Amino acid sequence: MTSSPQSLHRVNYAAPRSFGTLLKANLKETLFPDDPFHEIKNEPISRRFLKGAQYFVPIFEWLPKYNFKLFKYDLLAGITIASLAIPQGISYAKLANIPPIIGLYSSFVPPLIYAVFGSSKHLAVGTVAACSLLIAAIIEGKVNASDNMPLYLSLVFTATLFSGLVQTALGLLRLGILVDFLSHSTITGFMGGTAIIICLQQLKGMLGLKHFTTHTDVVSVLRAIFHNRKEIMYTRKNASLQKNKKPKLFWVSAIAPMVTVIVGCLFAYFAHAEKHGIQIVGHLSKGINPSSIHLLNFDPKYISAPIKAGVIAAMISLAEGIAIGRSFAIIRNEQIDGNKEMIAIGLMNIFGSFTSCYLTTGPFSKTAVNFNAGCKTAMSNVVMSICMMLTLLFLAPLFSYTPLVSLSAIIMSAMLGLIDYDKAYHLFKTDKFDFCICMAAFFGVSFISMDIGLMLSVGLALIRALLYIARPATCKLGLISETGLYRDVEQYPDANGIAGFLILKLGSPIYFANCNYVRERILRWIRDERSHTISKGNEIEFLLLELGGITSIDITGVETLLEIRRCVQAKGIKMILVNPRLGVLEKLMVTESIDTITKESVFLTIEDAIDACRFSLKCSDHIKTENLAIV
Repeated sequence: MTSSPQSLHRVNYAAPRSFGTLLKANLKETLFPDDPFHEIKNEPISRRFLKGAQYFVPIFEWLPKYNFKLFKYDLLAGITIASLAIPQGISYAKLANIPPIIGLYSSFVPPLIYAVFGSSKHLAVGTVAACSLLIAAIIEGKVNASDNMPLYLSLVFTATLFSGLVQTALGLLRLGILVDFLSHSTITGFMGGTAIIICLQQLKGMLGLKHFTTHTDVVSVLRAIFHNRKEIMYTRKNASLQKNKKPKLFWVSAIAPMVTVIVGCLFAYFAHAEKHGIQIVGHLSKGINPSSIHLLNFDPKYISAPIKAGVIAAMISLAEGIAIGRSFAIIRNEQIDGNKEMIAIGLMNIFGSFTSCYLTTGPFSKTAVNFNAGCKTAMSNVVMSICMMLTLLFLAPLFSYTPLVSLSAIIMSAMLGLIDYDKAYHLFKTDKFDFCICMAAFFGVSFISMDIGLMLSVGLALIRALLYIARPATCKLGLISETGLYRDVEQYPDANGIAGFLILKLGSPIYFANCNYVRERILRWIRDERSHTISKGNEIEFLLLELGGITSIDITGVETLLEIRRCVQAKGIKMILVNPRLGVLEKLMVTESIDTITKESVFLTIEDAIDACRFSLKCSDHIKTENLAIV
């Protein structure tokens, strides 16, 4: 028994929304998908001001609730990560080819800024190896550190400033979506390739080489190694400690770098190592961060290098810092705001560039130690900062005897943990395209350069995204009689087609980039279906397009729908639209295309469309019968 059209569900043809309403809705969905102010919409103005301050400056939210019980945990965690920050700061400054004291400065001011503006309880602020090497590689293309250290250092501070400005702007404009272009596959490959390069670079310190290459690719580094023959003692630490298989023993991996530095310093001091050809860090002066505002360099002759280094390092450090912060927050069933993190990381790099610091973010090793040490709030960063201040004021000269071989051992130990073999193998087994994206970053960084490798990987990821857009999925639907649901016949072989009907589901926005494909794919479905059904004595009379998966459509897409309608009409087939989304229906109404398609050809459900089509067929057959009777 069929239903009359009056009994069917009605499609809502309300007047299209105005341009202003659409623009506001789209901007809100794009920039504020989390609706951050929903809790204070109906609050008094004073309450709104307080909540707004707590939202933009998170320390106002957690500090009033802070107590001594929490501080006990943060104190232990802060002291622990400070013991890791000292050797890492000196080591990574060495990677960036800047004075070691700059690495210690970078663990004093930035953690204080992050504690005020950061939203993560567990992120520990510090320098990172990948960005240290990246900044050095790009800036040394303009200025050699050994030839002109003051100019080189000024460009490093300028690159840090540009990184901070980019990161803060992305956070304020809520454009975190740009960081998402650095996929997990890209980051995995980039970190792995960077780790290989850094490990090879450290052979300079491990073998005591005097002359070495500044290029950041495997071929150049290996060439430099084979052109040198001097060897000294080789020290190696077990990288498996970084994986923290036993969280209660976190302190083992946490204090290992500091123990290495202390033992190395004692050996170098009592053995007068520098007199025997063993290179040491050299003089480290006391005192906290001097101002570096006057050192920022915007000379047009050099500015391209810090801009390039700053922008690339900004994106990489954001992707790493936010991903690490989210990973540890998930463990505690908590959430962090990515846009707040961008602002916090950006501000600490801006202030850092003014106070003799270079680029910082949230490194994995330090954050893991902070988490396992039991930190409760960002106060652990404040404790670390105070420890670094005391070190700078009283203890810095003691680390001047640190052998470079010790720093190389610390760096290599940390870098070996960044080569994620399991992740790469998982990508190979589950998604070959993601594996190719990962390998493009890995081999590009390893054999060409860090920025080229990154661009190759991101380029492949964008090509993949464009393929998804240009070749949207379509499928034929059939009825599963036991459930009354219409599903993909390829996924559900028991789903049966309806005689006289071809039901297709379109699962992507229709834009100019995929219109030709959508049209040709639909016409191919019709061709294949007709060749199949004609042999059974059936003929396609209705083409049903299920549009529930189409979130938007542009003018070219609308014209494509009209063109498809004309093509199928020429074949004696009527086109029916099912479940169009609000944006699609509004576009059809605004362009007056709905008058061509006719409102009688638009239905809320597939069942309604089939019932109405069958009803119209019966009415048509009845009229034909009556006309024949009259004749």
